[in-house]
Amino acid sequence: MPQDHVAELIDLLRLERLEDNLFRGQSRDIGTKFVFGGQVLGQALAAAQQTVDSAREAHSLHAYFLRAGDIEAPIVYSVERARDGGSFSSRRVVAIQHGQPILTGSVSFQRPETGVEHQTSMPEVPAPEDVEPMQPWPAEELHRLPVKLQRWLGIDGPFEFREVWPRDERRPTKRPPIQHIWFKLIRPIDDAPEVHRVLLAYASDFHLIGTATLPHGISYLTDHVQMASLDHALWFHRPFRVDEWLLYSFDSPTAQGGRGLARGQIFSRDGVLVASTAQEGLIRVRQP
Repeated sequence: MPQDHVAELIDLLRLERLEDNLFRGQSRDIGTKFVFGGQVLGQALAAAQQTVDSAREAHSLHAYFLRAGDIEAPIVYSVERARDGGSFSSRRVVAIQHGQPILTGSVSFQRPETGVEHQTSMPEVPAPEDVEPMQPWPAEELHRLPVKLQRWLGIDGPFEFREVWPRDERRPTKRPPIQHIWFKLIRPIDDAPEVHRVLLAYASDFHLIGTATLPHGISYLTDHVQMASLDHALWFHRPFRVDEWLLYSFDSPTAQGGRGLARGQIFSRDGVLVASTAQEGLIRVRQP
């Protein structure tokens, strides 16, 4: 029977409660050298959500990645109930492995209310049905790579991605720091909105910092390039579903000092801005 990657991911993001404010999560090896940053983001949000009145919805998450996570060890999430006001609740989260924090973050929640509204327009791009699915690596090239990298590049994951402007990460060329990618879960789910938010937090770490490499003709596969996420911000604006097509629109306004900044806007296919992201990452180019 085929493996259900969506159910596996949802299960990964559902944490074991150890105490009122203490949770434990497992890790999934998707081929990265260390724990995938989106996994820690999603689990941190899941932990914070379990300490807040269900009538309040997460609207922003800000996190710093402090240490690389060990794929072979569980992660403990300690949540501090910083404030519960009339409309907003704030939580501080620390992800811990081997007695050391690997991520610190803050999550803010709000009781839904009405107010003024505006948004930027979605970029004019082809519909997801008119964009070619991402092509698998040729088997003869994949087999020359390290086993973990083969898993990262060859895995059938829980999300489908379709790049409006595809790039060959093996032979990257220089181009402006802008990209647009459609994505969604590979099958429908019926879970509550808070599960969709956790899944979006997980997916929001894909492709983001890579946008800052586009003008330089390098990628995460370039031998002499070292890359790592340093921080991550995510704002939820409006309701959405991750099992329906979403457009992730990226740009990178600057790179300097061994760091690059990337920003993202996530739209539903009918043009509604549902979330925004920002991330600074380490981008070191060493002598070949």
